[in-house]
Amino acid sequence: MSTLREIFLEELADIYDAEKQLLKALPKMAEAARNSELKSGFETHLGETEGHVNRLERVFEAFGERAKAKKCKAMKGLIAEGEDLIDDEEGDAALICAAQKVEHYEIAAYGSLKSWAELLDKQDAAKLLEQTLNEEKATDDKLTQVAESAVNMEEERAEHVHSE
Repeated sequence: MSTLREIFLEELADIYDAEKQLLKALPKMAEAARNSELKSGFETHLGETEGHVNRLERVFEAFGERAKAKKCKAMKGLIAEGEDLIDDEEGDAALICAAQKVEHYEIAAYGSLKSWAELLDKQDAAKLLEQTLNEEKATDDKLTQVAESAVNMEEERAEHVHSE
């Protein structure tokens, strides 16, 4: 059986790869977004994601480890779903759904990592992870706001135009 430290480092390597995959996917999502607020949100989150990668490298350092990535199959699948939506021109509401799936995955990962860092008595690492966790939650909230205030209504109106 693995120790908590080993599990922590495995999951840290997994989310490190996930964030690096997102660095490549977010520009595509921003380009595909039609709503200006959504496009801007994806661009803003790209900058935040660069910060997440940097923080993860600092967490590795706090554990006396060199940063390493372990292929994140979950993120690969989530990004592939998003790319399919872009290719099929499914629209901004579908893009938001895909982005929120990513955010929820990250929220789960960062929540666990933060708790484990605290249990492993690495408060500096826990604070870094909590910072990223809070940013991921804020991004999820912003996506919900954009969906509910504009995108869902825009797409619903477009639906009526097509059905008439």
